[in-house]
Amino acid sequence: QVQLVESGGGLVQAGGSLRLSCAASGGTFSRYAVGWFRQAPGKEREFVARISWSDGSTGYADSVKGRFTISRDNAKKTVYLQMNSLKQEDTAVYYCAADPRATTVPHEYDYWGQGTQVTVSS
Repeated sequence: QVQLVESGGGLVQAGGSLRLSCAASGGTFSRYAVGWFRQAPGKEREFVARISWSDGSTGYADSVKGRFTISRDNAKKTVYLQMNSLKQEDTAVYYCAADPRATTVPHEYDYWGQGTQVTVSS
């Protein structure tokens, strides 16, 4: 079992930055890929970024590519999502999730955090 806790969300103006953290406990975290997903009101949960456990390879949704960076510190059991040049359309609840496979499909992830709200104002 892996428990995940997100933090770092908040209110920021468009063009600003935030760094989200996903802290893990339990399980062998270093063997799990971690994905970040987001869900805006009335919309389905969507993939944002992922990082593999084996070689640290990363993948991003086209909508955030070049603006967001995912990274991990296995010693601290933490994954980060650095979000720069934020836009109003980035407003959503952001979730991290863990699974041995580094996929982009939400339902393929076994473990989820509770989410952290990110609100980008104009």
